[in-house]
Amino acid sequence: MTDFVMVAGAWLGAWAWDEVAADLRAAGHGVHPLTLSGLAEKQGVREPGQQTHVQDVVDEVERLDPRDVVLVGHSYSGVPVGQAAVRIGDRLRHVVLVDANAPVDGESFLSGWPSDEVRAAIAANGGCWPPLTAEEYAGQGLTDEQIARIVEATPHPGATLTEPAVMPRPLNEVPGTYVKCLLDGAEPWGAAAELLKSERWRLVNLDTGHWPMFSEPHALARILHESVTAP
Repeated sequence: MTDFVMVAGAWLGAWAWDEVAADLRAAGHGVHPLTLSGLAEKQGVREPGQQTHVQDVVDEVERLDPRDVVLVGHSYSGVPVGQAAVRIGDRLRHVVLVDANAPVDGESFLSGWPSDEVRAAIAANGGCWPPLTAEEYAGQGLTDEQIARIVEATPHPGATLTEPAVMPRPLNEVPGTYVKCLLDGAEPWGAAAELLKSERWRLVNLDTGHWPMFSEPHALARILHESVTAP
């Protein structure tokens, strides 16, 4: 049995994976959606920074003590999940980044893309990045009900977005899959594009928007299952 530790992107908690998790459990996998510090039911636990979120992932792996773990990071969470992946040693079987940012040593989630608006929003909202408005989720394959649920998610702790990643070794040294959601751009960019130059990584395209755990949960679950069962 493979254990999946799955972390959703900014604003979201473990609840975002409910439908994906059900499919993976039905296929016989252990599934452990994780809420990061400061989000959802873990609001107010502490004032998290980037390394807090990395440690959240590492601690979950150590708590479970699996020997065949797949780490899954969506969007923002590719940054802490990627850092955790190179730290957990031979417990790691595979890492899957779902339309995610890939970590680069010394760079933050906000590095490499126009982020002045995000930084201003963090400064204006008590150090947190508020969820997007409903209009900003248009064109991503989501229903009105799904958008309404996401909009009500937790403001995201700003320090986790601005503090740099710490990579003891490059992420391209571990086996992985990158899932590109095509409604959010045709190709991976930046560090993710560099990562896919490695022979240890493969690209899978998914014809949906940036939040496939809502818009295409069954297709995403199949991709995750195949990441550890395909020859």
